[in-house]
Amino acid sequence: MDPLSIRIVDGPVLPTFLVLSGAAVLYLLLRRPTTRWVITALLGILGGAVVAVGVYALLNAVDAFGSPLPSEVAFWAMGMFAAIGLAVVNLWRSRWWRKLVAAVGILLFAITGGLGINAYYGLDPTLGSLFGYTDAGSIRIGQHTSTADPAGPLYETWKPPADLPAKGQQGSQVIPSAGFAARPAGIYLPPAALVKNPPPLPVVLFMMGYPGNPDPSYIGGVLDTFAAAHEGLAPIAVVADQIGTQGDPACADSRTFGTAETYITDEVPAWIRSHLNVLQDPKYWTIGGYSNGGACAFKYAAQYPDRFGSLLVVSGDEYPGVEIQQQTIDQVFGGDAAAFERAKPTSILAANPGRYSAMTAVFTVGGNDPTFVPGVQRDAAAAQAAGMQTTFSVVPGAGHVVDALDGGLTKDFDILYPVLGLSPP
Repeated sequence: MDPLSIRIVDGPVLPTFLVLSGAAVLYLLLRRPTTRWVITALLGILGGAVVAVGVYALLNAVDAFGSPLPSEVAFWAMGMFAAIGLAVVNLWRSRWWRKLVAAVGILLFAITGGLGINAYYGLDPTLGSLFGYTDAGSIRIGQHTSTADPAGPLYETWKPPADLPAKGQQGSQVIPSAGFAARPAGIYLPPAALVKNPPPLPVVLFMMGYPGNPDPSYIGGVLDTFAAAHEGLAPIAVVADQIGTQGDPACADSRTFGTAETYITDEVPAWIRSHLNVLQDPKYWTIGGYSNGGACAFKYAAQYPDRFGSLLVVSGDEYPGVEIQQQTIDQVFGGDAAAFERAKPTSILAANPGRYSAMTAVFTVGGNDPTFVPGVQRDAAAAQAAGMQTTFSVVPGAGHVVDALDGGLTKDFDILYPVLGLSPP
């Protein structure tokens, strides 16, 4: 078994570390209950918890992650640092084996806390994805064989054959670039793409957040649900890497990060058309993204309305570089603040009036995501004003993590299935 494929948000990993951490805490607490020791242990535990609260408050104060850290992160951090504080005070006036348990405990508690916080967010489901590697193995793909798109919507002519699988397949493929260091793209092939004589299908070019990985499991899981309800029909999804390996390119070509925009808007679509059995008409092509990827999707849809018929923005940044504006101006635009402003999606929309009436746009955001709600609302309003057929939807009770991603994608495809010819209007 590949260690990078070990699941860390469900299954036995986190419970095992919790049990081991609990045992270590119990051992470190059990010393002769003198007044000195009781006071020392309490100081270690309370001191650790106070440090956690301070770090949590500081990170939120400086907006270190672009949105407020939820209270669940604070609880995990307090538990982790309180246990570490207990371990630290066990390093003094103790025998060597207690020092050893304390030293190992510090590492154990840190790992457990990290796993707990990651499990809350749920965006890195495996050990590999936690360290920036997708665990999706290479997927077999066929060459595009269709010569023309069908005359009518696919749901009218599709008859599921006997060999239709129950679920689609997920994997990865290297999509080469002449100027951008992209990681392998995630690929989702729906059941209808896996039969002996598959029809050409719509395609979704999707991008995940930053930091993050081009992981197809989230969109693939949602599309499997839709495919099960629509006789195996779903779009082919390509989760492309708009980030690369050097930092945030802000959805643009630059000398610092390479040709990130050219990769997503030219090289990836060209690869899709030559390697996957997809419909060729741009009205069946969707560009979409989550968080950082949502900002890129909005920008590219605004910039290339002739290439994409639909836009999906799931809890998207209001515009590329919104969280690191001066850094983006310096690294991506060579210090040119005006160029940074011109690259915002709303600026592009304003510069191209009358070009967007054929585009369907869906903007979603979590109801418990106060940092992102205003920006997504403003972007949706701008898309509507530019002529896009726009839907803005709030995912009730969702924050900015998996609940918003799954809920947003579900709303997206509720609206898009008829648009893409996969279900009746």
